[in-house]
Amino acid sequence: MEWKLISIASLIVFYGCYFVKMFCQKRQGIQTDQIGKDKVGFEKFVEVTMKIAAILVFIAGLVSIFIETSHSFTVVRIMGAIMSVGGTILFIVSVWTMRDSWRAGVSKTDKTELVTNGIYQISRNPAFLGFDLLYIGTLLMFFNWILCSLTIFAVLMYHLQIVNVEEDFLLATFGNEYQQYKKKVCRYIGRKR
Repeated sequence: MEWKLISIASLIVFYGCYFVKMFCQKRQGIQTDQIGKDKVGFEKFVEVTMKIAAILVFIAGLVSIFIETSHSFTVVRIMGAIMSVGGTILFIVSVWTMRDSWRAGVSKTDKTELVTNGIYQISRNPAFLGFDLLYIGTLLMFFNWILCSLTIFAVLMYHLQIVNVEEDFLLATFGNEYQQYKKKVCRYIGRKR
């Protein structure tokens, strides 16, 4: 029962933050959901597929939680709980740090700033890392092969979004400033020398 509680609480807080941020930005006239908008070709494919993957892994995670699909070792479930809670905290901190520059997907029309402070000093993509940790944590607590496949698919799509859409956009928009930032901070976690 405690695994269900941890998982459900993590999902509620994580997605609560996501949708509350979207709502608050909408009230300010900011269109947060930019996934697939004004995109063509491979960029559009990656963003739309990423969104589908996120929805599928969320649904599979909920089903797995409610039917208690796993009887993993306790230590594996503890690791999963730590990852889920950690991913949720990481996501909240990253969204908070981004303030009004945060978007779901890349917006080629909104003028935002390059955020390099706070959590972004140790990860260029902490929000994506938060998603990954939440999904992997849920998988470790409620392992089944369908959830495993969808988790891998979602994590892969987030990675493709970063390397094929976001990094190209940031380089084109911020040029040398982004290049210098990229030289200092790792894509997922850590600082470079």
